[in-house]
Amino acid sequence: MNKCVAVVQFALAMMGAISLSSQADVALHGQLSQGGLVWGELPEGSSVKLDGKSLKIADNGIFVFGFDRDAKPVSYLEVCRAEAVCEKQALNITQRQYDIQRITGVPQETVTPPASVLERIRKETALVVRARQQDFARQDFTQTFKWPVLGPITGVFGSQRVYNGSPGRPHYGLDIAAPTGSTVSAPIDGVVTLAHPDMFYSGGTLIIDHGMGVSSTFIHLSKVLVEVGQHVKQGDAIAEVGATGRATGPHLDWRMNWAGQRLDPALLMGPMPAAK
Repeated sequence: MNKCVAVVQFALAMMGAISLSSQADVALHGQLSQGGLVWGELPEGSSVKLDGKSLKIADNGIFVFGFDRDAKPVSYLEVCRAEAVCEKQALNITQRQYDIQRITGVPQETVTPPASVLERIRKETALVVRARQQDFARQDFTQTFKWPVLGPITGVFGSQRVYNGSPGRPHYGLDIAAPTGSTVSAPIDGVVTLAHPDMFYSGGTLIIDHGMGVSSTFIHLSKVLVEVGQHVKQGDAIAEVGATGRATGPHLDWRMNWAGQRLDPALLMGPMPAAK
């Protein structure tokens, strides 16, 4: 029978590492926050669950998880060692306040699309879903992320946008303003799973898989420079900034996902360097 120790609450420092306990022998890296990505390392033979759901563990003990925009204040991480000794820890998830942004001047047909394009939207949505369901045995997310483009931050994760007076879905990306044609570089390594020149909502769209359910999506691109199946390295030129799809000006909209959870790229980054 598994022996479970008492629940212990703890905090996780920004982009740092902290051990759950000396007994569990596990370190976590990332932020315990709505929109946060967290990865950890476990000894061989261990297993781990988040809120009762088993997480995949790589052969070297790496695992990863994340918290959606509206994640609850507390989650529970249960680690079991090969000796069948389990430890359950309470994770305090930082709750965030989100901005409301009102945007006018968007073509009304992209706010309320006509029936003639609904089939196109359904097909494009299916392409995105399939791309994000790719499951590569990679661990690129353990790298230190670099900014894909430099410029002013004009849109933040989690904000609610009102287009031409009609409330839209929350914004799940990080918007970085830059001139059309500016080079977008890979923030970390990965494999291209979607490269589309022009989707109805997102325009030029690129998805890169970073392993174990973690992916980056780049949208409103004027040009995609890579192909599906291509392996990219951090810093490689992967696309060019644009204003395609539902966009009112040139910018990069960078989004991240883990297993269906929407993540905030800004939580993985340091300060924005000054653009040259």
